[in-house]
Amino acid sequence: MELRIEKVNEKKAKPDYDNLTFGAHFTDHMFVMDYHEDEGWHDARIVPYAPLEMDPASIVFHYGQAVFEGLKAYPSSDHALLFRPDKNFQRLNTSNERMNIPPVDERFLVDALKQLVQLDQDWLPNQEGQSLYIRPFIIGTEAALSVKPAAQYKLMIILSPVGAYYTGGDQLSPVSIYVEDDFVRSVRGGVGFAKTAGNYAASLKAQMNAATYGYDQVLWLDAVEKRYIEEVGSMNIFFKINGEVYTPPLNGSILPGITRDSVIELIRYWGYTIREEPITVDEVIAAHQNGELEEVFGTGTAAVISPVGILKWKDEEITINENKAGKLALDLYDTITSIQTGSQTDSFGWTKHVPLVTEPKQP
Repeated sequence: MELRIEKVNEKKAKPDYDNLTFGAHFTDHMFVMDYHEDEGWHDARIVPYAPLEMDPASIVFHYGQAVFEGLKAYPSSDHALLFRPDKNFQRLNTSNERMNIPPVDERFLVDALKQLVQLDQDWLPNQEGQSLYIRPFIIGTEAALSVKPAAQYKLMIILSPVGAYYTGGDQLSPVSIYVEDDFVRSVRGGVGFAKTAGNYAASLKAQMNAATYGYDQVLWLDAVEKRYIEEVGSMNIFFKINGEVYTPPLNGSILPGITRDSVIELIRYWGYTIREEPITVDEVIAAHQNGELEEVFGTGTAAVISPVGILKWKDEEITINENKAGKLALDLYDTITSIQTGSQTDSFGWTKHVPLVTEPKQP
């Protein structure tokens, strides 16, 4: 498939890069590709960023047929670095399969993304911890009120410069999490493993409740017994207990995080024992009471590594590692962010280079 490129006539003013808000500013261009059941995916193009015009009966508005991804581009000398974009588009197709959306060409999208980042390279932040957030998504656009898979879709990629997750010199400030025992996020056989919009809408009530109680994040339990730990609102979760690392297995109701996969590979490479097996909240509390719970941390695109300092379960609140980031969390954060920015050799083949183009000076 060919990629058509239409450049803006006049570029937008850049935001204040010293005070970036997540997802509040968007670059000059966006990638768009359409699907029709009679044509397949077609008309791939990079065009000026602009609002969409859609029929009010578009299926996405009524039945939520939507999937998305999130990844980042990082500045590094004369090029930008994409962190494992192939994995993101593989996961997009996994979500597509579950939501009955036609599969996409993963290699083509990685190449198209490179061209989009290159075209909007002057939006790439260059301050420590900053990056260009990338949001691919697909929505059902057919105008129909029948409950059925759409016959038409739109795939888009938009870019947004974002600031450092940790600010003020407070590296890896631990978060507090509230264990949710009323609402559930997903159940096996559902859509918990897919990155689909409805999962996030359904999580908002519990997240707001946690904030009301004074906690940063929600920790979800399994939907059947409400004992087994699954994941945090926007992260996968890890526990270091008596020298070994535990994380819930991908059982069909947990999102297979790209950062999660990278962390597991690093932990094994460093010689730790990593156990992908069910773990209950009671076992975590017991490990804390026995003095064996050494670290808890979440993993995700936004923060990379997010240490957990406080965990609230029913009437009990525990403090982990004196509410400080542990050594393993710090080592993982330093290693992954160094690979992402190119300051450390990528021995795993995780990064994709996007050459930055130097525009010729006007005479």
